[in-house]
Amino acid sequence: MRIIDGKVIVCSPGRNFVTLKLTTEDGVYGLGDATLNGRELAVAGYLTEHVIPLLIGRDARRIEDTWQYLYKGAYWRRGSVTMSAISAVDTALWDIKAKALNVPVYQLLGGASRDEVLVYGHASGADIEETLQIGAEYIALGYKAIRAQSGIPGLQSTYGVGQGRMHYEPAEPDAPTENLWSSELYLEFVPNCSNACGVNLGRRFTCCMTRITG
Repeated sequence: MRIIDGKVIVCSPGRNFVTLKLTTEDGVYGLGDATLNGRELAVAGYLTEHVIPLLIGRDARRIEDTWQYLYKGAYWRRGSVTMSAISAVDTALWDIKAKALNVPVYQLLGGASRDEVLVYGHASGADIEETLQIGAEYIALGYKAIRAQSGIPGLQSTYGVGQGRMHYEPAEPDAPTENLWSSELYLEFVPNCSNACGVNLGRRFTCCMTRITG
């Protein structure tokens, strides 16, 4: 079950998602995510120029062997670019093995461990009022946990406050925004944000999170 082809797919409107596709001689293919926010093309280049050529001809079933080969075979180890690339390969190989055995991947990893999972909505706004409005919309949708985050008065931009409504997108198409930090403004604001969320969203739904340490 040798790997005969590898492709890196970069696509998505407004930002980059990086997907690795590995194909075996049996016609089975596996997919792995290699997206690294803000450095997506660095991972794409690393996969295309360095990793995929090493994978051609290797047995797709030897997942651990391949992981060790990619991790220990390079002079420079670790790092976000390298590990994102190796993660994509690892995921794609597990995908191939699961398809070959006709079982879900989770069955190969010990089976299901839960029947459901708690998720949260990220309510963020330019100010507390907008944050509470979006938080209320999440409650109406049935969310039991909300991460509420608001812009800080006196600061032009605030870390963690998304640009859209009812969704949070941390990646930016250009250079990352340089957020100014003011411990004084944060410490003055956070209690008001937390109290407002507690009163308006209820204790069950409140997770008011703004960094208060530098």
